[in-house]
Amino acid sequence: MQTRPALNELGLNAGKKARLRRILFDHGLRNGTALFLPYDQGLEHGPRDFFANPVASDPAYILKLAIAGEFNGVALQIGLAEKFFWDYAGEIPLILKLNGKTDIPPDDAALSPVHASVEEAVRLGADAVGYTLYVGSPAQEADFAQYRTIRADAERLGMPLVVWAYPRGSAIEAKGGKDSFYAVDYAARVAGELGADVVKVNFPHPGKRDNVKPPYEEIFTPQQAIDGVVRSANRTLVLVSGGERSGDDAMYRKAEQAMDAGGLGLIFGRNVWQRGYDESLAFVDGLKEILVQHPSR
Repeated sequence: MQTRPALNELGLNAGKKARLRRILFDHGLRNGTALFLPYDQGLEHGPRDFFANPVASDPAYILKLAIAGEFNGVALQIGLAEKFFWDYAGEIPLILKLNGKTDIPPDDAALSPVHASVEEAVRLGADAVGYTLYVGSPAQEADFAQYRTIRADAERLGMPLVVWAYPRGSAIEAKGGKDSFYAVDYAARVAGELGADVVKVNFPHPGKRDNVKPPYEEIFTPQQAIDGVVRSANRTLVLVSGGERSGDDAMYRKAEQAMDAGGLGLIFGRNVWQRGYDESLAFVDGLKEILVQHPSR
């Protein structure tokens, strides 16, 4: 079992450290682990994600669910944060997503345009900002350039930077795919190299080995793969995404493996709110039973 770094080992400035400490020790289980509720799917995927539970299309419902479930924070795009978060400001931390795109164009040269600023996050009372970085995309030069501006603003204003490190593009698809161990491991390393404070990754699938570079063509267990991803992030804290809704046993197993690997916590969206209210909270209780076993040292 790997251990995650403590806050005082991350080289954070005072503002970042204060906000991260508030997120991790004043909310959720208050033990240094994290459970976040992402709600950027309305932009990224469109309304189709809400068909399974139509009430989840209401941002106010999501915020109430996040508070009732005692999450460490909720991730929102700028428009929804402006219109809905003020009702709940101070009750739950906000991660303001600063960029995003629709899924209408193909991902061959994916780029997520910036549409909000770190200054707006400060005005809204956010405790962190989020940025989607498409690792491996042919558009990565433009991506890196806009990311650099966000990173500098986050450092200047003492705002923790959470990077959604997502492998994308035709070259990624030709080398195992976006959730191969090779791609996810590379994405975690890139986020750390480029100055992320926290990185959000999808759980790696080591069985996807077609055309990957050595040594990723070898056989790894899922635990070995997520161990490697967390190790590659170094002193960047790791959040593991839930992805598309799956069975409870599979999600709990993913959560246990992520935490055993030294992950900071979980960022599960569709697996939470694509079900009824009571079922959502029961599922969250199960996740908390896993997180409580992995407190910060």
